[in-house]
Amino acid sequence: MDSPHGAAVTAGDLGLKGPRGWAFRDVTFSAGPGSLIALEGPSGSGRTCLLLTLTGRMRPSEGRAETGGLRLPRRAAAVRRIAALGPVPGVSELDPALTVAEHLRERALLQRRYDGSLRALLRPRRERAAAAGARIDAALDAAGLDPATLPKAERTCVRDLERLEALRLSVALALIGRPALIAVDDADLKLSDAERAEAWELLRALAADGTTVLAVCSGPAPKDAVTVRTGAGTTESTADTSTTSTTKNSTDTDDEGTADAFAATGRS
Repeated sequence: MDSPHGAAVTAGDLGLKGPRGWAFRDVTFSAGPGSLIALEGPSGSGRTCLLLTLTGRMRPSEGRAETGGLRLPRRAAAVRRIAALGPVPGVSELDPALTVAEHLRERALLQRRYDGSLRALLRPRRERAAAAGARIDAALDAAGLDPATLPKAERTCVRDLERLEALRLSVALALIGRPALIAVDDADLKLSDAERAEAWELLRALAADGTTVLAVCSGPAPKDAVTVRTGAGTTESTADTSTTSTTKNSTDTDDEGTADAFAATGRS
C-alpha cells in the first residue's frame, strides 16, 4: 500500500515517573523515517510506557522527545494524528466477540468520520463505500492477512484467530489510517520461532515501505532494528544504519504496568 513518509523518532534523557517510581529513565536514541525500532526488555521494564510516550499517549516526566519532528509532550495531539496504535493491552485491543469484517468496517467508518474532508463526506454513498473498501484491501494486503484463509473467512470472530492472525488484523486496522508511524506492543508474545520470524518480517516490510514501526518485544530484536533496551544497563544500537545513534535506558524501580503510569501522567 502507498504509505506517507515515515516519522523520525528521537529521545534524549527521556523518563517517565509513576506512583511506584520510574517506569523508564535516561532513554536516548535516534531513528530516521521508515525505521524499525525495537523496544526490547523483560515484562515490567517500562517498554509499553515508552511506546505510549513516543506516540503521544503518555506525558514524560523529564527529558526530550520528538516524533515526526513534533516535540513531545507539547505537540502530543499532533503526534497522535500521525502515529497509530496496533495491539496494546488495556489501550487498543481487539474485541473477541466481533468478527474480522466488523472490526474492519468499524475502523473504516471511524477513519472517514474523523479525518475525512467535508467534500469527501458529501460524496455519493457508493463512492464512499468503494473508497473505504479499497483502503481496507490495501491495509489487509500490507498486513499479510487474507480473510479468505480464515475458518469462516471475514465472519471469523477474533476469539477464533490464531495469535499471529490477530496481530496481523490489529496491524491492518492501524494501517487503515495510513499513519506515518505504527506502534505494536508485545510483537513476539506467545509466538513460535517460525511465527516470530513472520511477525518481524511483516514489521520489517512495513518499515521498508516507508512507515516507521515501533515494536515492543521481549527479545531478541532483529539485528537490523534500532534497538532500545529497557531495564538496567547501557547498550549500543545494533542497527546497521546511519540514522541511529547509541541507545541508553535504565529503570530504578519495577514498573507495575501501564495503568500506574497513566494514573500519574494522564493521556497527553
